[in-house]
Amino acid sequence: MRVWRTLATLSLGAVLGASASCLWRLPGGEQQEEDEEEAVGLLARVPLIPVPSVHAASELTLGRPSGAALMKYGFPSLSNVHTRESYVSSYDPRTRTPAWVIERLGGDTLLGTADRKRCDFKEDDSVHVFHRATNADYKGSGLDRGHMAAAANHKGSQKAMDDTFYLTNVAPQNPHLNQNAWNNLEKLCRSLTKRYANVYVCTGPLYLPRQEADGKLYVRYQVVGGNHVAVPTHFFKILILERGGQDGVELRSYVLPNQPVDDKIPLERFLVPIESIERASGLLFVPNIVRAGSGAAIAGK
Repeated sequence: MRVWRTLATLSLGAVLGASASCLWRLPGGEQQEEDEEEAVGLLARVPLIPVPSVHAASELTLGRPSGAALMKYGFPSLSNVHTRESYVSSYDPRTRTPAWVIERLGGDTLLGTADRKRCDFKEDDSVHVFHRATNADYKGSGLDRGHMAAAANHKGSQKAMDDTFYLTNVAPQNPHLNQNAWNNLEKLCRSLTKRYANVYVCTGPLYLPRQEADGKLYVRYQVVGGNHVAVPTHFFKILILERGGQDGVELRSYVLPNQPVDDKIPLERFLVPIESIERASGLLFVPNIVRAGSGAAIAGK
C-alpha cells in the first residue's frame, strides 16, 4: 500500500502525465493478464524518431574524445559537468548527488576483465570539500550508495569501472530497491544492447512533491551524514536506443520510487512520458533530437 501511495503522488500537480495511473495498477488474477498485454502494447507503441543526422553538442567542449561522442544528443544541463572514461555527469553541489549521468552501453563496455572487487567508493577531489559527499555520510544511514552509471555496465576496462565508484556518481538508495527492481532495470538496459546498435542511458534523482494532511503539496526529503547528502524521493532512467544506420532512435523513460518495490511488478509499469521527467527535474533531455510534435518522444503514449 505504501508503494501505491508513493506512486500515486507522481501524477499530482502534473508532475507525471495522466497516463501514469494506468501504468501502475498492481497485477492480480485476470487483471494481471490484461496488464501484461497492455505492457506489451506500450512497448509496441514506443515511438520511432527519424534522425537523419545528429551533431555533437556545441555548447560545451569535452576534454575526452569519448565524452564528445557520448553527448551526441546534447546536454540535459550545462552546470558542473564532469567527464569520466565511462560516463559524463552533472553534479549538484546542493544535494551532494549527481543531477544526471549519461553513459553508452555496447559490447565494448559490457565485456571485459574489469573486477568490481578491486573498486572502492571514493570522494571526488574535483568537487570543493564544502560540497562533497564522503563515505562517512553513508555509514549507518541504512541506505546503499546507489550507482547512477552502473559498475556492471563498464567491464571494458578497470579504469572505466573504477570511475563509477566516485561518489559524484552515487545517490542514497533504498537497499531493497537497489538490489532488486533497480537492479532489474539495469539488467534490462544491458540486455537491450543485443537488439540495438547503441544504448544511451541517462539516470538521475528526483525530488517530487506529495500531498500532506493540509491538502498542500510539499517537497520533503531526508538528508544523511555530516554533509547532508540528499536522499531522493525517486529515480529516473531514460533510454535512447539506436537502431543503427538511418533507422532513427527510440526513447523509453522510467521513474521508480526510492523505497522497496515488488520486483514482480513489470518494469513497463514504470514507463512515464519523458516530458514529465523534464518538468520535475528542470532538465531537457536529448535536445539535439528534433521532435515531431510535443508527443513524439513520449514512451507509452
